[in-house]
Amino acid sequence: MSEQSSDASSRPDASNKPDASPEPGDAGQPASGTAPEPGSDAVRAAVLPRPGDADASDGAGAAGDAVGSGDAVGSAPEPGSEEPARTRAAAGAAQTSGRPVPTQNAGPDVPKVPAHPRPAQPADVWQRRGQQQPPGVLTRLRAASPPAIGVGTLWSVFATALLSALLLGDGLGANLLIVAVPAALGAFFAARSAGRRLRPWTAVWALGGLALLAIPALRDAGWPVFLAMVSALALGSLALHGSRSWPGVLLGSVGLVPSVAGGARWGWRGVRARADDSRGRVRTVARTTAVAVVLLVVFGALFASADAAFADLLGGLIPDVSIGDSPWRVFLFVLGLLGALAAAYSAAAPVHWDNITVRPGKARNRAEWALPLIVLNLLFAVFIGLQLVVLLGGYDKVLEETGLKPAEYARQGFWQLLWATVLTLLVIALALRWAPRGRPGDRTLVRSVLGVLCVLTLVVVASALRRMDLYVDAFGLTRLRISVAAVELWLGVVLVLILAAGVFGARLLPRAVVVSAAAGVLAFGLISPDGLIAEQNVQRYGSGGTIDIEYLKGLSADAVPALDVLPEPLRSCALEDFQRDLALPDAPWYSTSWGEVRARDILEEHPAESQEVTCYDLGRDADERDGYEEEDSYDPY
Repeated sequence: MSEQSSDASSRPDASNKPDASPEPGDAGQPASGTAPEPGSDAVRAAVLPRPGDADASDGAGAAGDAVGSGDAVGSAPEPGSEEPARTRAAAGAAQTSGRPVPTQNAGPDVPKVPAHPRPAQPADVWQRRGQQQPPGVLTRLRAASPPAIGVGTLWSVFATALLSALLLGDGLGANLLIVAVPAALGAFFAARSAGRRLRPWTAVWALGGLALLAIPALRDAGWPVFLAMVSALALGSLALHGSRSWPGVLLGSVGLVPSVAGGARWGWRGVRARADDSRGRVRTVARTTAVAVVLLVVFGALFASADAAFADLLGGLIPDVSIGDSPWRVFLFVLGLLGALAAAYSAAAPVHWDNITVRPGKARNRAEWALPLIVLNLLFAVFIGLQLVVLLGGYDKVLEETGLKPAEYARQGFWQLLWATVLTLLVIALALRWAPRGRPGDRTLVRSVLGVLCVLTLVVVASALRRMDLYVDAFGLTRLRISVAAVELWLGVVLVLILAAGVFGARLLPRAVVVSAAAGVLAFGLISPDGLIAEQNVQRYGSGGTIDIEYLKGLSADAVPALDVLPEPLRSCALEDFQRDLALPDAPWYSTSWGEVRARDILEEHPAESQEVTCYDLGRDADERDGYEEEDSYDPY
């Protein structure tokens, strides 16, 4: 009896469990808190798992519940009962088999808790951080995702890539304008599908870019052609993005670069979607194209062999493509494809560069802001007064006191005045950033001080140009001199625009500066700088000066018409290199400039004679320039 009592006390007793409704999932619990009889079927069903149970762990859990509540409330097991022993055996078997048995807390005040509560899984820190990262700058600035690429845009992009591979490999000329036309059409189709309208400034940028691409068709010189190409690309990018502020104009001019990767993905998705939807039509188009190409090749070859004139016409129209330059053609194809896709992608989903705002600087008080500028204005006024004295008659006296020749005096001052102009523009920009702007009197002060500075700087620009004119009269015109003179002249135009912005408002100032730069590049290409250099040197020689034949021989074919009027043997010495270069096999019509064609026609009508020994002597007898040739020999083109 004592052993049975000891066993009973060592077991969990149901008498310590509160009378409550069974927990969900406790299959062996009787209803309404009534304890089952020691030998009842409920105890057997709870203790011994039935055959066919889906999960053995459920049976183990039921056995644990039965162990905790198998006896009647407040009653001890009978001495001869077999049920407690069978219950203890089932519980021991479940524990020794390795299955977890939930433990029950005894006591009326302790609630029942799960046997093995699962700890809360920590969230994925990296995923949460990735989701909370703000989007990139371009993502925030770009408009909504573009619509699917249209058929017209796809065909325009393909035409641009094909023409790039066929035409651009032979040189630069009218082919740049030819390639740009389908690229512009592709951008137009993409913008129309995205719901964008053609605005006046967009038309200005687009027409300006196309006009600049006419320079390679007109001029043979590489440096104005390069400037025109870069400017045309910048204007085309502005036409696609429509920028108007200073950050928008500066970043929008190179805005095509970030759109290259996005445009390639956009085009690839469009091609895959079109191919999946129209496999039959693609095969039909491929068969039709193949048949047309075969017919053109066969009958074109027959007609070319039948008539020499038709053969010459056909040879001039068809690009000369060889296997040796295939990698270069493939590169040009990919370049044209990516460029056209970037343009169309930008037209459909432009980046709003105008949303980048530059915070204005902290406004300074009047004395702190205006006093340095007033001192600078006084310095400019003293310098300009001295220049007026020199121009009114003291020029010879200044040269006598300084011991400089006129050309040396001019050369000494031009570069300093050029840098003074550039630094003045920088000072104006910084002054506007920290200018006082709280009251109407502050705005009047800003306009007065900066307006006087701009007017004085315009006089400095005029003085610099005058010095360059004296310098050219002494030594002749070169590429470097005409380039820096053109830059100085453009800086003067920018100063005039700043003065106008102070009177009429600065809303249009960024776009006006860009228009002035593009117009300057266009005018620079149209006047033919190499032709102007040759013409000025020929006129200087006719007025009794000397001429540097060796330098003039290094110009482009644009200089041939001006050099053609030189007397012999100077003419032949200046033109013999051009004649040798232009005698090479003719380039295709689309890669030949008008300047090259005109030079070839002149040399065919009046060929140059060989004058090697005489030309060497003429080159040695060039102007005595006091070290000028050594110091000013820089020529990047």
